[in-house]
Amino acid sequence: MKKSGIFDKSDVKFVGINVILAFLVGVAIIVSLVIWLRGYTQHGVEVEVEDVRGLVVVEAEPILSAKGLHMVVVDSTYSDKVPFGTIVDQDPKPASHAKHGRAVYVVINASGKRQVMMPDLHDMSYRQAETTLRGLGIVVDTVYEYEPSAFRDLVLDVKMDDTVSVQPGDKIAVGTMVRLVVGFGKGTEMVEVPTLVGLTLRDARSLLLSRRLTIGSVTYDEEQVEEGAERYIYSQTPLPGERVLEGETVSIKLSSDVEKVVSGGGETNNEEWF
Repeated sequence: MKKSGIFDKSDVKFVGINVILAFLVGVAIIVSLVIWLRGYTQHGVEVEVEDVRGLVVVEAEPILSAKGLHMVVVDSTYSDKVPFGTIVDQDPKPASHAKHGRAVYVVINASGKRQVMMPDLHDMSYRQAETTLRGLGIVVDTVYEYEPSAFRDLVLDVKMDDTVSVQPGDKIAVGTMVRLVVGFGKGTEMVEVPTLVGLTLRDARSLLLSRRLTIGSVTYDEEQVEEGAERYIYSQTPLPGERVLEGETVSIKLSSDVEKVVSGGGETNNEEWF
């Protein structure tokens, strides 16, 4: 007997059954996947977060791990009121509830004070220097040391522990107390100018201060030098051995050219420095 159309009723029934079966199988797969994901991710399961503040990292990690949590150190701070290296804060907070597998972010107390770089305060007014240092967290002694200088009330040096000279660029811990050495004008005694050729600016500054003299103008024979290259004094005015009033300034010229420094730039001969 001839079929009345493209598909007979048996074909339609077959297709319909397959569509329904495919739909049911798809639903079953989706339901199974959702159930598996809920179990895999511990959906809806929460644990109470332990208080790990006051513990060090190696002590806190196993405690959190036992709860199904893991720890992440996100920051450090400094306080002299709690032991170094201990946890001072955490998120989520203690006794709160967190999902299984979640990270607990902690802040630890650093093992030492934060370090800051000493700025160049030379020839800065002592009041401006105080403001600068306090802004960095450095404590400034209310007692000053005074030395002869060509200019009054300018900072000549910064001392730590009353003796150690802190130079620009040196690292110093926040909270450290320093004392400013301030100029009071020229003195009344004559002093001999020391030899500065062959010294760095840092060493020359310290030497002159010990002789109650200060650095005057500073000139470089080249604007830029290779990174890490040191510059040395090759010329000075007044010359070594001259006698000047205490508090007077000594102008210097610096170069990274060793040969130029050894020859004294044609002005002095100081080969004993190299």
